[in-house]
Amino acid sequence: MKTTLEELQAFAAVVDGGSITAAAEQLGQTVSGISRALGRLEKKLDTTLLRRTTRRIELTEEGQAFLQRTRAILAAIDDAEEHMAARRQQPAGRLRVNAATPFMLHAVVPLVPAFRRAYPQIALELDTDELNIDLLARRTDVAIRIGALQDSTLHARALCTSRIRVLASPAYLAAQGRPKCVADLAQHQLLGFTQPSALNRWPLRGAHGDEWPVLPTITASSGETLRQLALQGAGIACLSDFMTTADRARGDLVQVLARDTVDVRQPISAVYYRNTQLAARIACFLDFLAQRLGAEGL
Repeated sequence: MKTTLEELQAFAAVVDGGSITAAAEQLGQTVSGISRALGRLEKKLDTTLLRRTTRRIELTEEGQAFLQRTRAILAAIDDAEEHMAARRQQPAGRLRVNAATPFMLHAVVPLVPAFRRAYPQIALELDTDELNIDLLARRTDVAIRIGALQDSTLHARALCTSRIRVLASPAYLAAQGRPKCVADLAQHQLLGFTQPSALNRWPLRGAHGDEWPVLPTITASSGETLRQLALQGAGIACLSDFMTTADRARGDLVQVLARDTVDVRQPISAVYYRNTQLAARIACFLDFLAQRLGAEGL
């Protein structure tokens, strides 16, 4: 049987207090509890640590040697607890974050300098992937996911929402004409996703209700690729506001079919595993993102 922390604490307290009664008061335990802990410890070690008389308690030679190790162990535990408390006050360590390329580029990266100023002891590791990854297999602390969540084994925190719009460049519209109704899209070059197919159901009112399924002329796995194609005048795309706000402000992309567009907002969530208390570095990152992204209204 292994020695327990309770037994080590009882042993050290008896030595420091000079009696089992004093140790019991110090540790907030009963005298019988302290006595039993000492008995178990000596039995496990198969040696006598203390000589008990009616007047005092004396360390044996073996007890003196074991006391040095006991104090070292208890000091190491105190140091570890203080270190963890310091990390909670000033979070530190490596934080691995995964997100789809567009969200990482347009939403997370602009916030990194401010986050680093606030938490200089956290080392960020930013990873991009267009598909939902296995957090454990990729040793990822936090993943940002867009849309409805499927994996019920993960904990999730809602960060913000982002509206989706149908967009094109002025150059494309000048060359191909602006669609006047949803049915006109059949005559245009449409940019869509290779997967999932749900992303190719645009929020447009028509014969199919409030969603219009499109057959893309060009497909890509990344929304950033579709954004670049739209900017180059390759066609019409349906993209989230978080990646096109600056483009629309500059006039590089303009909304089409605005009257027929349904106000659909994609939920954006942070997902993570939590088997114990959430690590400080993860908690502060989630708080930071939720505050900044929610305030900016993606």
